[in-house]
Amino acid sequence: MTIIIVGLGPGRVDLLTREAWDVLSQADVVYARTGEHPVLSLFASKVRTFDHVYAQASTFAEVYETIVREILDLAREGHDVIYAVPGHPRVGEATTQRIEHLAREANIPVNIVEGISFVDVVCNAVGLDPLDGLSVYDAMLVAQEYFPTVNTDRPLVLGQLYSQDLASDVKLTLLAAYPPEHPVTLVYHAGTEHVRVRTFPLHELDRQSGFDHMTSLVVPPWNHPSAYESLQNIVNHLRSPEGCPWDRKQTHQSLRRHLLAETYEVLDALDRDDMVALQEELGDLLLQIALHVAIATEGGEFLLGDVIGQHIDKLIRRHPHVFGDVHVESAEEVVRNWEAIKKAEKAARGNGEDPFASIPKALPALMLAAAVASRGHWQEEDPPLGVDPVGVERLTPDEFGRLLFWLTAWAKQKGWDAETLLREATKRWMRAHSP
Repeated sequence: MTIIIVGLGPGRVDLLTREAWDVLSQADVVYARTGEHPVLSLFASKVRTFDHVYAQASTFAEVYETIVREILDLAREGHDVIYAVPGHPRVGEATTQRIEHLAREANIPVNIVEGISFVDVVCNAVGLDPLDGLSVYDAMLVAQEYFPTVNTDRPLVLGQLYSQDLASDVKLTLLAAYPPEHPVTLVYHAGTEHVRVRTFPLHELDRQSGFDHMTSLVVPPWNHPSAYESLQNIVNHLRSPEGCPWDRKQTHQSLRRHLLAETYEVLDALDRDDMVALQEELGDLLLQIALHVAIATEGGEFLLGDVIGQHIDKLIRRHPHVFGDVHVESAEEVVRNWEAIKKAEKAARGNGEDPFASIPKALPALMLAAAVASRGHWQEEDPPLGVDPVGVERLTPDEFGRLLFWLTAWAKQKGWDAETLLREATKRWMRAHSP
């Protein structure tokens, strides 16, 4: 008993491989995932399709699992099973991997008869070389994402874009990474005599017609480098022996002041609500991150994947109400859960007893004081001499800001550094209240 999975190719009979032709011709029965394939008409008398399963099941996952179980049951009866699928059995075919997995557990051999995949004929239809960094995705998987996990500097092919509703979901995902006017191309029935190609702006994707299971979308790269990987590549080049002397001599510590300066420039753009400036300043800040990643990689300290992967894990861990089964009623409850999770994380690292351990000591004095105050019982302290707490509580935000300015200006007149004084007072309070 053997399961033979046969690739039917993209559609045209002359694109069916000789091996596939021989297997199909000699078979008594051919089980086809779907009868919607032109080649199968040549073997109509022996073909048994699973099209009825599509009508009965509510999801594709249920369809595929039902088909896989029936194929395995047939093999367990002691027969060789010929199972035919469109294209190549390993390209965009969910049932292949599942059959192989369950067949291994049951000690049933599986043979793959290769076929020309939809990727080959789609690339031919638009003149695309897959070795140019082509990424291939199932359109349904991209539709489920909120941001496309693709490299926008590389060409992209989305297969099985079978409906207008799916195209609408795909469009919304792609618009998070590509501009609305970005040109995209629909390829209909590639590898058949009915192949058609249509190019238009991305924002018009779901206004097209003719979608079916043989429709693919081709998304070219941006017309200039735009992916983070391209930025990191340039930075690593600058750090290489063939790169820039200034960039090569930088260290984590030498970049510290640049990181701080770029952060303040981002804040300044935000304060001015200047989106043009914000776009530029965020790029400058991102450059600092890329430089630190390059330096850490060279020193064997960590990789880019470590930075991003650790933070993805943290985001998922700290949002159990989104990625888990925790229910929350308000943003305030989210904050309480967040703080509880952070406390547990600190305890696991061995510093759970110190409430100030995770506060960056290099914060500006006002931010440092605010962070410390949020974690301590500062209300229990006696106010400084001459300060009336009742009077302070009556201040409006504007009046409080003017008071801070007056105190800073008064300290300047006295020859004192208000930043330093506040930082020292905050650190004394932290030492007095640390375990």
